[in-house]
Amino acid sequence: MGQFHFDPDRYGELMAEGVPAYARLQVAVAEAAGAHAAGGGQPVPRLLELGTGTGETAVHVLAAHPGAKLVGIDASEAMLERARPRLPEADLRVARLQDPLPEGPFDIVFSALAVHHLDGPAKADLFDRVAAVLAHGGRFVLGDLVVPDDPADVVTPIDGSFDRPSTIEEQLRWLSAAGLAPAVTWSERDLAVLVGVRPA
Repeated sequence: MGQFHFDPDRYGELMAEGVPAYARLQVAVAEAAGAHAAGGGQPVPRLLELGTGTGETAVHVLAAHPGAKLVGIDASEAMLERARPRLPEADLRVARLQDPLPEGPFDIVFSALAVHHLDGPAKADLFDRVAAVLAHGGRFVLGDLVVPDDPADVVTPIDGSFDRPSTIEEQLRWLSAAGLAPAVTWSERDLAVLVGVRPA
């Protein structure tokens, strides 16, 4: 996946080709993020996206939360330039996942196909930092590439250095260690959507 991560012109096309369940992952992330409002019917005023890319995931999530204010970060200015016309009201910033996160609190923090570029300790550190900027009762929604239990379920090409997926079990453990109540809301072969909820 690393070879086309920073190609904004072909990103959507290549992701759809390289990640067989890409469209289903997007829907699953949006549904997990939308469930926050569905539970109590309360509006969700602030969202943070980690790895905005061309804005594909944010468009889906914002559709579930009309009027929400989005802050999005991505390491690539070129990708954010592609996202800006799709997300004209968003506050989009160039930053790496390893950098300090924007100041919270955020009701929902979400990410799709970005966090797997971090190694295990960096993921655990990110989860700690996400928990710190989440509002009480807020949720972290992570849709990403994972190491499946069955090697036959590896269907997404990875480069072995830029891509560093972890198992679902490892990530649930790191979410729990960060003080978030973890759950798996969707999985298909080497993709999964994990949710971590900060206690109210």
